[in-house]
Amino acid sequence: MKLFSIKKRLNNANHVITILLKIMTEQQQHLANLLEQRKGLRNDLEKLQESITGRRELYLKVEGAIEYLTQTGVELPQEEPEPEAEVAETEVVE
Repeated sequence: MKLFSIKKRLNNANHVITILLKIMTEQQQHLANLLEQRKGLRNDLEKLQESITGRRELYLKVEGAIEYLTQTGVELPQEEPEPEAEVAETEVVE
């Protein structure tokens, strides 16, 4: 009877160890997935930063060109206001 009880406990212990190893493996897989996701996000952020830097440089160049042209007296022609179209008065009939 004692031998059966010891075998049963060993089987239970083995079962618990198997479950723990499975959980550990799932957690390790989850960690691997998260690390891969972080790597991809880091790459995306680096690309975005490069794009932002390029756009900022272009913006500053355009600002500089505008400032140069306006300081040298270059102006755009003034748009003539369009003549207002005559609005016909409507009569309300009751």
